[in-house]
Amino acid sequence: MNNLKVMSTLADETRYRIYHYVLQHQKSFTVQNIAEQFDIHPNVARLHLTKLCEIGIVHAEYVKSGKGGRPGRVYNASKDGIVISFPKRDYEKLLSWTLELISLLGDSAVDSLKSISYKDGYNEMSTLTKKQLKDSITFEEKIELLAKAAYQIGYVPSIIEKDGTKQVILSIYNCPFKNQLEGNAHLICSCHESYLKGQIDVLFPNNDFIQINSMLNSCNNCQYKIKIADSQ
Repeated sequence: MNNLKVMSTLADETRYRIYHYVLQHQKSFTVQNIAEQFDIHPNVARLHLTKLCEIGIVHAEYVKSGKGGRPGRVYNASKDGIVISFPKRDYEKLLSWTLELISLLGDSAVDSLKSISYKDGYNEMSTLTKKQLKDSITFEEKIELLAKAAYQIGYVPSIIEKDGTKQVILSIYNCPFKNQLEGNAHLICSCHESYLKGQIDVLFPNNDFIQINSMLNSCNNCQYKIKIADSQ
């Protein structure tokens, strides 16, 4: 894919927001759905979706409505993302070598990597909280910070209340490490969980963090549930 074409396509703010919306919700959308969501004319929505299809990050298909007539066109986010670099840098191969080395070194190396990923998540969220410039942060503000962090790496936070306890559900539809899962799934998932746990611990020190779905088990997404103490 031509890097310049990709950058030019995503430079349009509305088009970028449409792509993020489609990616985040992981379901089929019609032109009319997008037009209504972004308050734009259907012809404009169709143009944006066509441009996203041209660079391969959204794909279109025809689906029968079940009511007769011509099949309607729907759009979905492509499962594979894109990487832009000048010149081409093979970070995937470097990551593959690193993961293989860690596996060969054994459990102590894996534990060290999990500790590093936890610290990275913890420090990133700590930086975000410090930018609030206030001594205390409300629950709603903490969720906003979590959503801001989520925007960067592709997970979607939602809040539910059950039996008087608040719970945060993190849903990951597009694993940022998907290309490296084969042969390294356990290692990568453990590190990703440690990273997320580091972020959560900054916002909600007293929490119960568990995985409830995994794409490795043929689920549609990876999903984590975080039970939060009422005092937080």
